[in-house]
Amino acid sequence: MVRQRIQIKRIDNLTARQVTFSKRRRGLFKKAQELSTLCDAEIALIVFSATGKLFEYCSSSMMQVIERHRLCSEDIGRQDKHPPHLTQRENHTHAMLAEEIKEKTAELRHLKGEELVGLSMEDLVKLEKLVEAGLSRIAKTKGDKFMKEIGILKKKEALLKEENAKLRQKVAGTSEDETPLLEQGISSESVTRLSDQAGSCPQDLNNSDTFLQLGYVCFKSNMDRIICYKNKTNYIYGI
Repeated sequence: MVRQRIQIKRIDNLTARQVTFSKRRRGLFKKAQELSTLCDAEIALIVFSATGKLFEYCSSSMMQVIERHRLCSEDIGRQDKHPPHLTQRENHTHAMLAEEIKEKTAELRHLKGEELVGLSMEDLVKLEKLVEAGLSRIAKTKGDKFMKEIGILKKKEALLKEENAKLRQKVAGTSEDETPLLEQGISSESVTRLSDQAGSCPQDLNNSDTFLQLGYVCFKSNMDRIICYKNKTNYIYGI
Protein backbone atom coordinates (compact mmCIF):
# COMPACT_ATOMS: atom_id res chain seq x y z
CA MET A 1 0.00 0.00 0.00
CA VAL A 2 1.43 3.33 -1.07
CA ARG A 3 1.58 5.94 1.66
CA GLN A 4 -0.54 8.93 0.83
CA ARG A 5 1.41 12.15 0.51
CA ILE A 6 0.22 14.84 2.88
CA GLN A 7 -0.47 18.20 1.38
CA ILE A 8 1.51 20.92 3.12
CA LYS A 9 -1.00 23.51 4.23
CA ARG A 10 -2.44 24.84 7.46
CA ILE A 11 -4.50 22.27 9.37
CA ASP A 12 -7.90 23.69 10.14
CA ASN A 13 -8.82 21.25 12.93
CA LEU A 14 -7.35 22.52 16.22
CA THR A 15 -6.90 19.10 17.80
CA ALA A 16 -5.26 17.64 14.70
CA ARG A 17 -3.06 20.71 14.44
CA GLN A 18 -1.82 20.32 18.03
CA VAL A 19 -1.14 16.59 17.56
CA THR A 20 0.76 17.22 14.34
CA PHE A 21 2.77 20.01 15.99
CA SER A 22 3.78 17.75 18.88
CA LYS A 23 4.86 14.89 16.57
CA ARG A 24 6.71 17.12 14.10
CA ARG A 25 8.45 19.02 16.91
CA ARG A 26 9.76 15.83 18.50
CA GLY A 27 10.93 14.59 15.11
CA LEU A 28 12.66 17.90 14.37
CA PHE A 29 14.51 17.89 17.71
CA LYS A 30 15.50 14.24 17.19
CA LYS A 31 16.93 15.02 13.74
CA ALA A 32 18.84 18.00 15.17
CA GLN A 33 20.32 15.83 17.91
CA GLU A 34 21.36 13.16 15.39
CA LEU A 35 22.95 15.79 13.14
CA SER A 36 24.89 17.25 16.06
CA THR A 37 26.15 13.83 17.15
CA LEU A 38 27.02 12.48 13.71
CA CYS A 39 28.64 15.61 12.25
CA ASP A 40 29.90 17.31 15.44
CA ALA A 41 27.80 20.35 14.57
CA GLU A 42 26.68 23.05 16.97
CA ILE A 43 22.90 23.35 16.64
CA ALA A 44 20.30 25.50 18.37
CA LEU A 45 16.55 25.32 17.77
CA ILE A 46 13.92 27.73 19.08
CA VAL A 47 10.25 26.93 18.48
CA PHE A 48 7.14 28.80 19.62
CA SER A 49 3.80 27.06 19.40
CA ALA A 50 0.60 28.76 18.23
CA THR A 51 -0.27 29.39 21.89
CA GLY A 52 3.10 31.07 22.54
CA LYS A 53 4.76 28.19 24.41
CA LEU A 54 8.55 28.00 24.03
CA PHE A 55 10.38 24.84 22.96
CA GLU A 56 14.14 24.84 22.46
CA TYR A 57 17.04 22.47 21.86
CA CYS A 58 20.77 23.18 21.83
CA SER A 59 23.74 20.86 21.47
CA SER A 60 25.88 23.01 23.84
CA SER A 61 24.73 26.34 25.29
CA MET A 62 21.89 28.36 23.83
CA MET A 63 23.40 31.70 24.91
CA GLN A 64 26.79 30.84 23.41
CA VAL A 65 25.21 29.85 20.10
CA ILE A 66 23.15 33.05 19.98
CA GLU A 67 26.23 35.16 20.75
CA ARG A 68 28.19 33.33 18.08
CA HIS A 69 25.39 33.98 15.59
CA ARG A 70 25.41 37.67 16.49
CA LEU A 71 29.18 37.97 15.99
CA CYS A 72 29.01 36.17 12.66
CA SER A 73 26.22 38.46 11.52
CA GLU A 74 28.29 41.51 12.47
CA ASP A 75 31.34 40.14 10.64
CA ILE A 76 29.28 39.54 7.52
CA GLY A 77 27.94 43.08 7.74
CA ARG A 78 31.45 44.53 8.06
CA GLN A 79 32.73 42.45 5.16
CA ASP A 80 29.96 43.80 2.96
CA LYS A 81 31.08 47.34 3.80
CA HIS A 82 34.82 46.67 3.27
CA PRO A 83 36.48 47.49 -0.02
CA PRO A 84 37.48 44.47 -2.13
CA HIS A 85 41.24 44.97 -1.70
CA LEU A 86 40.91 44.97 2.11
CA THR A 87 38.88 41.81 1.98
CA GLN A 88 41.55 40.13 -0.15
CA ARG A 89 44.28 41.22 2.26
CA GLU A 90 42.35 39.87 5.24
CA ASN A 91 41.76 36.61 3.43
CA HIS A 92 45.48 36.34 2.66
CA THR A 93 46.39 37.01 6.30
CA HIS A 94 43.84 34.47 7.45
CA ALA A 95 45.26 31.87 5.09
CA MET A 96 48.82 32.52 6.33
CA LEU A 97 47.76 32.22 9.96
CA ALA A 98 45.85 29.03 9.23
CA GLU A 99 48.91 27.53 7.53
CA GLU A 100 51.14 28.54 10.45
CA ILE A 101 48.74 26.98 12.92
CA LYS A 102 48.75 23.80 10.87
CA GLU A 103 52.57 23.65 10.87
CA LYS A 104 52.83 24.31 14.60
CA THR A 105 50.22 21.68 15.31
CA ALA A 106 52.20 19.15 13.25
CA GLU A 107 55.42 20.07 15.11
CA LEU A 108 53.68 19.61 18.44
CA ARG A 109 52.44 16.17 17.40
CA HIS A 110 55.95 15.23 16.28
CA LEU A 111 57.34 16.27 19.68
CA LYS A 112 54.76 13.99 21.27
CA GLY A 113 55.98 11.13 19.09
CA GLU A 114 52.92 11.12 16.85
CA GLU A 115 52.69 11.02 13.03
CA LEU A 116 56.41 10.24 12.51
CA VAL A 117 55.97 7.88 9.55
CA GLY A 118 56.12 10.58 6.89
CA LEU A 119 59.32 12.21 8.24
CA SER A 120 62.68 11.77 6.52
CA MET A 121 65.87 10.66 8.30
CA GLU A 122 67.11 14.25 8.43
CA ASP A 123 63.87 15.42 9.98
CA LEU A 124 64.01 12.62 12.54
CA VAL A 125 67.58 13.58 13.52
CA LYS A 126 66.56 17.22 13.95
CA LEU A 127 63.56 16.16 15.99
CA GLU A 128 65.74 13.95 18.19
CA LYS A 129 68.16 16.82 18.90
CA LEU A 130 65.26 19.13 19.64
CA VAL A 131 63.76 16.66 22.10
CA GLU A 132 67.14 16.08 23.79
CA ALA A 133 67.67 19.82 24.18
CA GLY A 134 64.22 20.16 25.67
CA LEU A 135 64.84 17.32 28.11
CA SER A 136 68.15 18.91 29.12
CA ARG A 137 66.47 22.23 29.87
CA ILE A 138 63.73 20.46 31.80
CA ALA A 139 66.30 18.55 33.89
CA LYS A 140 68.24 21.76 34.61
CA THR A 141 65.11 23.62 35.67
CA LYS A 142 64.09 20.70 37.86
CA GLY A 143 67.53 20.61 39.49
CA ASP A 144 67.49 24.36 40.14
CA LYS A 145 64.09 24.14 41.79
CA PHE A 146 65.26 21.17 43.86
CA MET A 147 68.36 23.05 45.09
CA LYS A 148 66.25 26.10 45.86
CA GLU A 149 63.90 24.02 48.00
CA ILE A 150 66.90 22.49 49.80
CA GLY A 151 68.22 25.99 50.55
CA ILE A 152 64.86 27.03 51.97
CA LEU A 153 64.76 23.94 54.19
CA LYS A 154 68.31 24.62 55.44
CA LYS A 155 67.36 28.19 56.36
CA LYS A 156 64.36 26.89 58.27
CA GLU A 157 66.60 24.37 60.04
CA ALA A 158 69.06 27.13 61.06
CA LEU A 159 66.22 29.27 62.42
CA LEU A 160 64.86 26.35 64.42
CA LYS A 161 68.31 25.64 65.88
CA GLU A 162 68.72 29.29 66.83
CA GLU A 163 65.34 29.36 68.53
CA ASN A 164 66.17 26.11 70.32
CA ALA A 165 69.46 27.58 71.62
CA LYS A 166 67.66 30.70 72.88
CA LEU A 167 65.11 28.54 74.68
CA ARG A 168 67.91 26.50 76.30
CA GLN A 169 69.63 29.68 77.52
CA LYS A 170 66.35 30.99 78.88
CA VAL A 171 65.67 27.74 80.73
CA ALA A 172 69.23 27.71 82.15
CA GLY A 173 68.88 31.32 83.38
CA THR A 174 65.59 30.52 85.04
CA SER A 175 67.17 27.54 86.83
CA GLU A 176 70.01 29.71 88.20
CA ASP A 177 67.63 32.36 89.57
CA GLU A 178 65.40 29.85 91.34
CA THR A 179 67.84 28.39 93.92
CA PRO A 180 66.52 25.39 95.87
CA LEU A 181 65.95 25.72 99.58
CA LEU A 182 67.75 22.48 100.37
CA GLU A 183 71.15 21.39 99.06
CA GLN A 184 73.30 18.29 99.61
CA GLY A 185 71.11 16.72 102.27
CA ILE A 186 70.49 19.89 104.35
CA SER A 187 67.21 19.47 106.20
CA SER A 188 64.73 22.22 106.94
CA GLU A 189 65.20 21.51 110.64
CA SER A 190 68.94 22.28 110.39
CA VAL A 191 68.20 25.50 108.52
CA THR A 192 65.81 26.60 111.27
CA ARG A 193 68.24 25.63 114.03
CA LEU A 194 71.11 27.52 112.47
CA SER A 195 68.92 30.54 111.86
CA ASP A 196 68.05 30.63 115.59
CA GLN A 197 71.73 30.44 116.50
CA ALA A 198 72.70 33.30 114.21
CA GLY A 199 72.46 35.86 117.06
CA SER A 200 74.92 34.00 119.29
CA CYS A 201 77.48 33.27 116.61
CA PRO A 202 79.71 36.34 117.15
CA GLN A 203 80.26 35.37 120.85
CA ASP A 204 81.24 31.84 119.89
CA LEU A 205 83.61 33.12 117.26
CA ASN A 206 85.52 35.14 119.85
CA ASN A 207 86.63 31.85 121.46
CA SER A 208 87.58 30.20 118.20
CA ASP A 209 90.70 30.25 116.14
CA THR A 210 88.94 30.33 112.79
CA PHE A 211 85.69 31.83 111.62
CA LEU A 212 83.67 32.34 108.47
CA GLN A 213 82.07 35.67 107.58
CA LEU A 214 79.47 35.84 104.81
CA GLY A 215 77.30 38.88 104.30
CA TYR A 216 76.25 40.44 107.61
CA VAL A 217 76.35 37.21 109.71
CA CYS A 218 79.31 35.04 110.53
CA PHE A 219 79.62 31.97 112.71
CA LYS A 220 81.59 28.78 113.21
CA SER A 221 79.89 25.46 113.41
CA ASN A 222 81.04 22.49 115.43
CA MET A 223 80.46 20.33 112.40
CA ASP A 224 83.12 19.57 109.83
CA ARG A 225 81.89 22.21 107.36
CA ILE A 226 80.00 25.46 107.33
CA ILE A 227 77.56 26.26 104.55
CA CYS A 228 76.12 29.67 103.84
CA TYR A 229 73.11 29.59 101.57
CA LYS A 230 71.57 32.62 99.90
CA ASN A 231 68.01 32.90 98.73
CA LYS A 232 66.24 35.80 97.01
CA THR A 233 65.61 37.87 100.20
CA ASN A 234 68.35 37.20 102.77
CA TYR A 235 70.98 34.72 103.97
CA ILE A 236 69.91 31.38 105.40
CA TYR A 237 72.51 29.11 106.92
CA GLY A 238 72.44 25.39 107.05
CA ILE A 239 74.60 22.30 107.22
